[in-house]
Amino acid sequence: MSIEVRPSLDALQALDWGKGDGLLPVVVQDADTLQVLMLGYASAESLAATLDIGHMTFFSRSRQRLWTKGEQSGNVLVVQSISVDCDADTLLVVARPAGPTCHTGAESCFDQAPRDFLGGLDQLVAMREAQRPAGSYTTGLFEAGIRRIAQKVGEEGVETALAAVAQDDEALLGEASDLLYHLLVLLRARGLSLQDARRVLEKRHR
Repeated sequence: MSIEVRPSLDALQALDWGKGDGLLPVVVQDADTLQVLMLGYASAESLAATLDIGHMTFFSRSRQRLWTKGEQSGNVLVVQSISVDCDADTLLVVARPAGPTCHTGAESCFDQAPRDFLGGLDQLVAMREAQRPAGSYTTGLFEAGIRRIAQKVGEEGVETALAAVAQDDEALLGEASDLLYHLLVLLRARGLSLQDARRVLEKRHR
């Protein structure tokens, strides 16, 4: 089940705090790449703080106090949803990190944690749109405007279709990859994202 943004006290009390002496393991997953970012522990008080401020707050076992991730570095975890496992004794938090999650500067505390590459690419496109680094092809597309981006999507769509009927698999995959990339740029130019498109597909699938 998923916990609402501001659950009732009954919802909090339904969690099984007894198994871990008042603490629940918390697995944090990136909302866009689906990569597992870290494991921490929550107390009832830290969970209440999380729901209050919207940033993941843990109970630090070493410091014996509440600890909001990023309270010093600024690399907070902005909570998108909280789900409870079947035994009501473990939490899955889906969040958007404001920077590296690991204290080493890595994106994840788990070096080899699998991630959705397309979701990561969408994040990179968003960064390019916001920062506009010089010399970037993506920056050039954004600065050329939405009509040019839409034109590129159309061109890549035609080339993908032609590759499907007249070329080999490698050519088709290459053109399809170009199409996906330019589509991400087009969505971002309209203030949308891959996640928005995913939500539409999920609704259609139900």
